[in-house]
Amino acid sequence: MEYKDYYKVMGVSKSATTDEIKKAFRKLAVKYHPDKNAGDKKAEEKFKEIAEANEVLSDPVKRKKYDELGANWKEYEQQQAHGSGYGGQGGYRPRRGGGFNVEDFGGEGGGFSDFFESIFGGGGFGGSSKRQTRAARGHDFQTEMDITLEEAFNGGPKQISLNGQLLKLTLKPGIQEGQVIRLKGKGGEGANGGGSGDLLITIHIAKHPRYEVKGNDIYFDQPVDIYQAILGGKIAVQLIDKQIMMDIPAGTDSDKKFRLKGMGMRLFDQPDARGDAYLRIQIKVPKTLTEQEKELFTKLSSGKA
Repeated sequence: MEYKDYYKVMGVSKSATTDEIKKAFRKLAVKYHPDKNAGDKKAEEKFKEIAEANEVLSDPVKRKKYDELGANWKEYEQQQAHGSGYGGQGGYRPRRGGGFNVEDFGGEGGGFSDFFESIFGGGGFGGSSKRQTRAARGHDFQTEMDITLEEAFNGGPKQISLNGQLLKLTLKPGIQEGQVIRLKGKGGEGANGGGSGDLLITIHIAKHPRYEVKGNDIYFDQPVDIYQAILGGKIAVQLIDKQIMMDIPAGTDSDKKFRLKGMGMRLFDQPDARGDAYLRIQIKVPKTLTEQEKELFTKLSSGKA
């Protein structure tokens, strides 16, 4: 049986942090995802290999066991060559100071390589017949979905394609960037009667040309012509879901900020609650003036009006 270097598969060092492993997995999963490589068997196998490596390296317990085994792998191969290997009467034991015992390696498999199953499968090393009859839950799939800010605000039905299958889901209003949706039973198939894994969807909200979201608050620039800024009065403000009229005082400066309480993003799982909206005044200077307007501005600038 060939040893699998999961760190090499993920393209990370053995000292990689959990975040570094997560980022590496997301990048590789996007590149080799079956939806982007339809009919490409090599990409499909690569995707499975990446998923298996992530299953081990993203789990602190599995990663620790894998690292401990790696240090004793050559000795294990020698034991196998002499027929004593795992599953013999005495079983394999590392040298004194090796730091682990083979009986520590348990757990459930499902859809992974023989190497993975030999370490983490239900039967342990040499326990293939027991492992084959034990029910094992399928592993979880991970993917990403891009949505608009309006979809995040309003919620509603969406669709996502997974391995050629179109899945329907419903977004709740107020969903946020990076939030994960779980579709139960839409992951890998279980083994020997075990249940299917889940599909985990990470949400990404596309950049909006007008609004910037920070938490549950919305920030945006509000254009105001120079006459309104000088004289004050009502201006029309377009929010994400409606238009309102608001008063600005006379002599309002450019970059002046106003807070609109309860006019921001909806709060997730709190349909009646909203964050705030913050607008920043941007005074529009007229590009063309009539002769009369030029005359008036000249008088104003000289104090003779």
